[in-house]
Amino acid sequence: MQLTAPATRRTGIRDADGMAVASFVLGLIGLLVFNVFLGPIAIVLAAVALWRDTNRRGRAYLGMGLGVADLLVLVAFMQADSTVSWSF
Repeated sequence: MQLTAPATRRTGIRDADGMAVASFVLGLIGLLVFNVFLGPIAIVLAAVALWRDTNRRGRAYLGMGLGVADLLVLVAFMQADSTVSWSF
């Protein structure tokens, strides 16, 4: 017994588009808070969205770039502060 409709190509693309947008949003938020968690999540979501051939390739690349930027910001603040966390 199947409770939902079977997955189609359109459903897969829509999921990939959602992952691309989510990676962008999480990467953007990660620049401000929780960059140690949100950065890698944004990178993985962008990579999966690109692998699934999303229509929002630019958004996925931006999400991946922001995820990398999250980690670079974390490393820069860790070097400046000599701690694993940072605050304003």
